[in-house]
Amino acid sequence: MSRIFTKTGRPAGQNVRGEAAGLRWLAEAEPAGGARVARVIAVDEDRLELEFIEQAPPSARAARAFGTALARTHAAGAPWWGCPPAGWQGPDWVGNSRTPLIGDQQSAPRTWGEFYAEHRIMEFARRLHQAGVVNADEYRVFTRLADRLASGELNAPQPALVQEAGHEVARCHGDMWSGNVLYDGTGKGATLIDPMAHGGHAETDLGTLSVFGFPHLEDVYAGYDEASALADGWRERIELHQLGIVIMHADLFGGSYTGAALRLARRYL
Repeated sequence: MSRIFTKTGRPAGQNVRGEAAGLRWLAEAEPAGGARVARVIAVDEDRLELEFIEQAPPSARAARAFGTALARTHAAGAPWWGCPPAGWQGPDWVGNSRTPLIGDQQSAPRTWGEFYAEHRIMEFARRLHQAGVVNADEYRVFTRLADRLASGELNAPQPALVQEAGHEVARCHGDMWSGNVLYDGTGKGATLIDPMAHGGHAETDLGTLSVFGFPHLEDVYAGYDEASALADGWRERIELHQLGIVIMHADLFGGSYTGAALRLARRYL
């Protein structure tokens, strides 16, 4: 019998039905070559059963395979910026961080810059300011960046496969740090777990993957770019796309994350 990994209980912010919806939405891309996603075996209000992922040692070959597969997951697209996954049940936010989701297309931002400014930067900047973690001058660093983002100055095209599929918005994992991408020894190189799935910019997943380090990261990027060419200047935007997860961590954990978020924001002023 296959091993099962079970999440139980209802800790604050845990929405296991929503997590299951995110996993299933990402897995829809697998038949077209998308990244492997942990299988949902069963879910109810208090319990999520997933296949147990047998991990394998990282390798350059597996990393390139994962990069290629991730490009195809992103190319599955999403209907609007910030949308929740199909079948979403729960509030218009996800995770302990209460990261916003945009529940209907009528209220969705028109561009990535507007979405990222309001729902990934200012959402958390306001919390930090209200809690007294950042002062007025530091808060203005985030508002100035948000203004640049909302104006469209920092917008960039999606990777080639997303565009070729006719999508403005990519299908994103949303919390793609190293702990949520498990090298597994399969032909696709790695399996995705624990998403904050939403409609976003593909470069955000790639930027997030670099925040805490990832084995053979350059090979992931190479496999991705070969399958779905990244827009000019993508490396210069990596830290911009890192900022969303870093400022979220500043809100959750404080400490050095606050200074890191300010440093990242100042780079793009």
